[in-house]
Amino acid sequence: MITVTATDIQNNFGKYLQAVQMGNEIIILKNGNEVARLISKESCVSFLTDSLTGVLKENYDETTIKKERAARYENID
Repeated sequence: MITVTATDIQNNFGKYLQAVQMGNEIIILKNGNEVARLISKESCVSFLTDSLTGVLKENYDETTIKKERAARYENID
């Protein structure tokens, strides 16, 4: 996981896009606050699929699902 400022990503977008293509996740900060994450399409599709699987089970606890999902995807490098 790479953390950058909004200005830095604006000035070096190609570099960070290449990092995402290699599997990294980019956290974008503005005024010290996280405002966005840049992840690969494969990671996004996997994240959405896992989310929908939980919903389709019908008997899910939203809070538990969010915690499990966050733990699973928080440390992807």
